Amino acid sequence: MSITPNRVYLARLASLPVFDPQGDQVGKARDVVVALRTGGKPPRVLGLVVEVFGRRRVFLPMTRVTSIDAGQVITTGVLNMRKFQQRPTETLVLAEMLDRVVTVQETGAEAVVFDLAVEQTRAHDWVVSKVAVQEASKRFGRRGQTHVLEWDEVTGLAEPDEQQGAAHMLAAFDSMRPADLATVIHDLSPKRRSEIAAALDDERLADVLEELPEEDQVEILGHLDTERAADVLEEMDPDDAADLIAELPPDTAERLLLTMEPDEADNVRRLLSYEEHTAGGLMTTEPVILPPDATVADALARVRDPELTPSLAAMVFVVRAPLETPTGKLLGIAHFQRLLREPPSTLVSGVVDNDLEWLRADATLEDVAGHIAAYNLVAAPVVDEDGRLLGVVTIDDVLDHLLPDDWRERDRGASRGA
Repeated sequence: MSITPNRVYLARLASLPVFDPQGDQVGKARDVVVALRTGGKPPRVLGLVVEVFGRRRVFLPMTRVTSIDAGQVITTGVLNMRKFQQRPTETLVLAEMLDRVVTVQETGAEAVVFDLAVEQTRAHDWVVSKVAVQEASKRFGRRGQTHVLEWDEVTGLAEPDEQQGAAHMLAAFDSMRPADLATVIHDLSPKRRSEIAAALDDERLADVLEELPEEDQVEILGHLDTERAADVLEEMDPDDAADLIAELPPDTAERLLLTMEPDEADNVRRLLSYEEHTAGGLMTTEPVILPPDATVADALARVRDPELTPSLAAMVFVVRAPLETPTGKLLGIAHFQRLLREPPSTLVSGVVDNDLEWLRADATLEDVAGHIAAYNLVAAPVVDEDGRLLGVVTIDDVLDHLLPDDWRERDRGASRGA
C-alpha cells in the first residue's frame, strides 16, 4: 500500500485499524476528509473519518495523526467523540472521488478513478498528490490502460460527476458488515446513495436496507425500477420487507407485491395483516422448522446455514406437517445448546421444550418482551388458536421496536469540534 514512507494509497484505507501510542486499537479508518483548492493546487487533507467501537463515526484531524503506513494508523491517543458531520466545504475521498470519470489532459482520454494517494509535505500537512485511473478499453473484454498521474494532470475530479459509478468504492468497503456499510451509505448524498445501491447485488443491498432508517429505505427503493425493487424485497427477511412496504404509498406497495414471486408476496401480505406492535407484526415467517422424525444431526446441519441470523440459528421448531408457516401443530422448540449435548442420531422431537405457553399473534410488544425476558429466549414462537406455528419473534426485532425511533440517528446531528 505504501510506496514511500510519506505516500499512502487510499483504496484499502477503509480496513486499516487505528491505534493509540500504547498500541490499543481505538477504531478503524473509514475515509479521508479533504478540502478542495483553486488554482490547480492539490486538495489538502484535513483528517480521517474513524469508526470507533459502537459504529460511531468521528473526525480525527491530521494534526493528531503521527503515522500512516501499510498496516495501521497511529494517533496521539486523543479523539473527539462527537459524531462526524461533513461540512459543505469538505469532500470524502473514498465516498465521493472513487469511480469519478475524469479527463487525462495530455491525451484527452476519459478514465475512471480507481485509487488516489496522499503525500506528506511537512509535519501534519498532507495533500492528495496522485490519481490512479483506468481508461476505457477499445477492445471488448480487455481492461483499459492504467496510469498513475499527478493531481493536475487530470480534470474533472473537483466537479461532481453526473453519472458516477461505484465499483471501486464498494471494493474498498467490501469486507464491511451490512450494518457498517449502512452507516457509510446513510451519510452520503441522496445521489451517491442511489449510485451505490445500483451497484450492489440484490442480496447485499437487501442486507444493507435492513440496517438503514426507514426514510433511507424508502428513498433507495424509489430509485430502483419495479423489477429490481421486487427482487431486493424478496431477498430481505419477510418481516423487514413487510415493514418497508408498509411505509410506501399503497399503489406502489401493491405494484411491488404483484411483481414479487407469489410465495414471497403471500408471506409479506400475511405479515401486513397484523397490527404493527404485536407479535404478528414483529415475527418472521422463516425460522428453522423440522418434522418430529428429524434427528439432532439434521437440526445441527440446518442451523449451520451461514445465511441464518444468530437469533434464528439459536433454536429449531418441531412441527407436524405442513412444514411451512402456517405449519401443523407446534410440538416444541429445541435449543442449539441442548442439541450439542445429544447424540446425533437422537430424534429432535425427544429433546424439545414444550411446557411453555406460546405467544399469540395479537400479543403486545410489552407482552412479547416480557415473555422473552422471563424465559431467557432469543426467539419465541407465535401460534394461532389451533397451536399452528405462524412465525417467530426474535430478540433483535423486539429491540428494534423498543429502542427510540431515531436510535440509528443518535448524535448524528452533533457538530464537530475543531
